[in-house]
Amino acid sequence: MKLDVISLSSGKAGDIELADDIFGLEPRADILHRVVRWQRAKAQQGTHSVLGKSEVSYSTKKIYRQKGTGGARHGSRKAPIFRKGGVYKGPTPRSHAFDLPKKVRALGLRHALSAKASRGKLVILDNLDLAEAKTSAVAKAVKEQGWKRVLVIDGVDVNENFARAARNLENVDVLPSMGANVYDILRRDTLVITRAGVEALVARLNGANRGNGAGRSAAEAQAPVLFATDAPVAGASSAGADVNGGAV
Repeated sequence: MKLDVISLSSGKAGDIELADDIFGLEPRADILHRVVRWQRAKAQQGTHSVLGKSEVSYSTKKIYRQKGTGGARHGSRKAPIFRKGGVYKGPTPRSHAFDLPKKVRALGLRHALSAKASRGKLVILDNLDLAEAKTSAVAKAVKEQGWKRVLVIDGVDVNENFARAARNLENVDVLPSMGANVYDILRRDTLVITRAGVEALVARLNGANRGNGAGRSAAEAQAPVLFATDAPVAGASSAGADVNGGAV
């Protein structure tokens, strides 16, 4: 797949050949759904909590005698049936995260990139070089390009001036290549990747498959496979490194 490369000033800066096994797959909604669910579950704080019978502040004295009242037998007023009593089997703090095989996460990123490319929402940028960190310069470039909600992915390190300039723009997210993840790619209308970003993503995804079928054809890459391995998350995103789990 070949795409034109543009510069921030809207001028053409050549073209680039994109790998079909990364940018040319037929997007699969089931794989994207699995990865997005994994990311959002990992992002949940899990701090929900209520007071149980043993935690509410109340006297433990027996409220009335066992027999002779004509009513039901009761002990303390901490029981769930009483007002201000403890909650029975209520939510407790826990992690909502679950494991997803590393190969599925890598495949999800490939399909997310391919989804943007197939819909014409993928833009390749020459670089993000700015003479000075001016928000107005980035805002002008975004407006001229017609980008509404855009995610910009740079190489291993994001251009510092561009990152500082785009920080105040609500609909512009900037990530390094290691922070690229399925959720952030899908939630933005346009995906912009620099030349350095393309090279870093290709190296990252090929590295994830090293020794496990790297260099497969596009048809083989789309085939459903059962995976049984997993690895720790080390990605970054607009919400934080561990939240969306971008690394694969």
